[in-house]
Amino acid sequence: MPTYSTSAQQIISAFAEVPKSSRLELLLEYANALPALPDRYADHPELLERVEECQSPVFLFVEVFDSKVRIFLTAPLESPTTRGFASLLQLALDGGEIDDVAGFSDQFINELQLTELVSPLRIRGMHGMLARIKRQVAEKTL
Repeated sequence: MPTYSTSAQQIISAFAEVPKSSRLELLLEYANALPALPDRYADHPELLERVEECQSPVFLFVEVFDSKVRIFLTAPLESPTTRGFASLLQLALDGGEIDDVAGFSDQFINELQLTELVSPLRIRGMHGMLARIKRQVAEKTL
């Protein structure tokens, strides 16, 4: 079984503690927690990478300083499921150590127990976000 950061484990626990019928509501609560982009990216959207796997326009940027990773994601307000996924990844990975983010398990997505509740396209989008985050970390730490 993969090991996760405290924040990622708290997210997994939160989804495990609610009944299946309430998991989408919880995901929508997380959608409201996605922070706005800082001005340095909001004013320069060309710096962000589009996550093509997402049906909604999702963009991200990863910063690496010292041994820490900062994650910036944006998703439209009218796409709450996608915003929820973006928020979960941002909360789970932002501020993490380079090695922890680079090695973050794809199983995290399955452990949220949402695969029966959302379409495979949405799950593919979340996998796409995670893959791009890992790729940017790898590129920026060469």
